[in-house]
Amino acid sequence: MKTVLVFGDSLSEGVAITPRQAWPMLLVEKLRPIGPNFRVINASASGGTTEGGLRRLPPHLEHPIDIFILELGINDAFNGIPLEQTSANLQSIIDQVKARRPNASIVIVGIQFPIAAPDSEYATGFVKMFGELAAKNHAALVPNLLRGVVGESKLNLPDGIHPNAAGHKILVENVWRVLEPIARELASSVIPSVDTASPARTEGPQP
Repeated sequence: MKTVLVFGDSLSEGVAITPRQAWPMLLVEKLRPIGPNFRVINASASGGTTEGGLRRLPPHLEHPIDIFILELGINDAFNGIPLEQTSANLQSIIDQVKARRPNASIVIVGIQFPIAAPDSEYATGFVKMFGELAAKNHAALVPNLLRGVVGESKLNLPDGIHPNAAGHKILVENVWRVLEPIARELASSVIPSVDTASPARTEGPQP
């Protein structure tokens, strides 16, 4: 069994939609033609910050992870956390994944501000941060999770921040463009992956 763990915030957990309408669970249908032995665990939490992610991470590292998708940071921005601290927290999360699950492929999900940022310099640095982290850690990068969704009222909830079910269908395509070659390479691997139960939301074939 190959495990894809999505570690994010409300943009990945989904707001005012069912769990299966959120983009991490939509990945299951994308993965199925590649191989039957993929499962997706959505370990995302609404309101999640990078500091909160550091606290939530350890239990998930107790279980096998083949692909780790990291989507955190926007709530740091909304709470005025300095970029340096957000970047350091994300790096610490990545370091822990590498230490505990050295064979896991890491995918960093970049985010564009879904609403106008009060500080354009901060917003520019925020967007650049994800690419810099990906380059530093030789990780794959989804440049902008919200590509094609930001500013589109029909794809978002009334708050203008959280995508609706239709918006999540676009989010999964944004992620899939980067994830597909990684998943195909993993599926062709002859090294078996041991499956272990997880308390987080899971979708896909079970042992």
